[in-house]
Amino acid sequence: MSINKRFAVGFVAWLAIAGCFSAYAQQQKVIIDTDIGDDIDDVFAVGLALSSPELRILGITSAWGDTELRSRMLDRLLCETGRSDIPVATGVKTETKTNFSQAVWARAGEAHAHGDAVDFLLDQIRKNPGEVTLIAVAPLTNIGAAIDRDPATFKKLKRVVLMGGSIRLGYDEFGTLSSTIRPPDAEYNIAMDPAAAQKLVKSGVPIYMMPLDSTQLKFDEVKRAMLSTVSTPLTDSLQVLIAEWQRGAQQATPTMFDAVAAAYAVQPELCPTTPLHIDVDDKGFTREGSGAANVNVCLTSDSDRFFQFFMPRLLQQKLTGAFSCVAR
Repeated sequence: MSINKRFAVGFVAWLAIAGCFSAYAQQQKVIIDTDIGDDIDDVFAVGLALSSPELRILGITSAWGDTELRSRMLDRLLCETGRSDIPVATGVKTETKTNFSQAVWARAGEAHAHGDAVDFLLDQIRKNPGEVTLIAVAPLTNIGAAIDRDPATFKKLKRVVLMGGSIRLGYDEFGTLSSTIRPPDAEYNIAMDPAAAQKLVKSGVPIYMMPLDSTQLKFDEVKRAMLSTVSTPLTDSLQVLIAEWQRGAQQATPTMFDAVAAAYAVQPELCPTTPLHIDVDDKGFTREGSGAANVNVCLTSDSDRFFQFFMPRLLQQKLTGAFSCVAR
């Protein structure tokens, strides 16, 4: 091979490597705080994040209730999808009356030791000041604990993308989309720990809130049928987890609450936000108030547009693990 040809080949290879490094450098650094295992939307949110090359997941922290079992479920999900390189940290354990609907699948995974979620979150912020997006899709106990422990470090987050709150519309159990029959509610993620939510809205960190108003998009039977046409470790896991959730929750159709927050982190135009001043009361209601805006709130979303983004990500991903992920 001539010198010129060798140079050309080498230059093309260098460009390819440089392109990979550039794409890696442009990834958003994110941490996901999740109460995975109760409702089904958390696993959709984590699955979407895993399927999105725009995100560099620094770690996932478990929140609320039996946080150690949630961490075990996350370990198994990451093993199944070949992403066991992502650290899992266990959050503050709390009392809860909510059913852990996917406990059977979670307990079948291998048990591992985990670090402390609050320590992990603050450590990652210190290492990456101004660069970390926290995707918060659980009651905010870990976040409140982090603010209490080191508010100055917490304030160095780039932003918090939050599934929580109910601004002008409440729960829409039957998908009627009628504002006249669903006034604002005390939404679950806020109502379980209102004090932590109050700390967050006063923290000074940019907050992007995906409330009930914009997140009650339904993963209906047509979309569930589409999911069954693909077999990957992620889609197979989702099929089982949906069935466990349906049995445990006595519901048929998943609502995509948390997945909307994950989608916003990747493609914010899916849920345009409005700056508002939001106060959190002691019962967990998120009230519009007077004063300077402290939260950017998505008040409406387009279901068709969301699923046009979401479904290809879910169905076209090639995530796969190389090891057995079930305890022996």
